[in-house]
Amino acid sequence: MIELTRLNGLPVVVNADLIKFIEATPDTLISLTTGEKLMVREPVHLVAQRVVQYRHEIVHPPESER
Repeated sequence: MIELTRLNGLPVVVNADLIKFIEATPDTLISLTTGEKLMVREPVHLVAQRVVQYRHEIVHPPESER
């Protein structure tokens, strides 16, 4: 799960495994495998970075979580 910010400023937590693709339209539009679409304030590269970080933490959890 990754935390992002809706356009209205409220936080939203997204299941990163459901992200199909991310577009800059110019706002960042996330399309999910469920067909739902979500617009967020973070730029595309930051959303992608958070997805990569999330997946890295799944494979290599911090020592405190092992």
